[in-house]
Amino acid sequence: MVAIGSRLGENTTSGYSLFTSPVPQQALVHVHPDPNELGRVYQPRLSIACGLADFGNALSSIEIPGNERRAAWLREAREAYVKFSTPAPRAGDYVDLGAVVGWLSEHLADDAIVTNGAGNYTVWLHRYFRYRQPRTELAPVSGAMGYGVPAAIAAKLRYPKREVVAFAGDGCFLMYPQELGTAVQHRANLVIVVVNNGIYGTIRMHQERRYPGRVIATDIINPDFVALAHSLGAFAARVESTDGFCGCLPAGGGGRPAGRARAARGS
Repeated sequence: MVAIGSRLGENTTSGYSLFTSPVPQQALVHVHPDPNELGRVYQPRLSIACGLADFGNALSSIEIPGNERRAAWLREAREAYVKFSTPAPRAGDYVDLGAVVGWLSEHLADDAIVTNGAGNYTVWLHRYFRYRQPRTELAPVSGAMGYGVPAAIAAKLRYPKREVVAFAGDGCFLMYPQELGTAVQHRANLVIVVVNNGIYGTIRMHQERRYPGRVIATDIINPDFVALAHSLGAFAARVESTDGFCGCLPAGGGGRPAGRARAARGS
């Protein structure tokens, strides 16, 4: 087993069930830029503390048999990735998050910073947004709700000339809604997309999968997010269709310093 750049934690090992701990039965080669991750849970046969680009370049310089087959496999893998990460056209009078994220991926600058908290809404972002430069994603390692908005404000204050977009579910956003006031106060001109479905989506999903018919305490009574933003001096728009998303975004997508924060809210 060769793990390149992955933390061998709970998510990547299916709850620590894929390998025996602390010494896997398979020979394990673990490559990670942070030496503290090597051997933290599993003891590898070979540990390599190395940046992924350097490791990839080193591998590409090695002459191995079957390079033609490998090149064909890489082409197929690339085609599969492009197909998987390209939103399929969908008809319907609703907000298609895949199309929204795909539009942002095409129109944001290469150095735009995208942030998110925790929840099922992040699946669309991580599948359809194509990051083109390092250090352009801010996301929680531990699945912490509420992370995205404060992280986006910090990123905008640190890099005021770069576009910054935060994705937050309604429950995620309500962990730190007051930080919208912080953005206004400090003139952090970012964009916040609030994905509003009226439930704690991830928890609800697990309830319905594991305990059908026994959901509890996952419905949310939300405020009017547009009115909330207006009350704090921020621009806000309610989006109720896919086509309506692009028109509500401010010019520049939040890339230029301005006097008011900008928030976009999805229904």
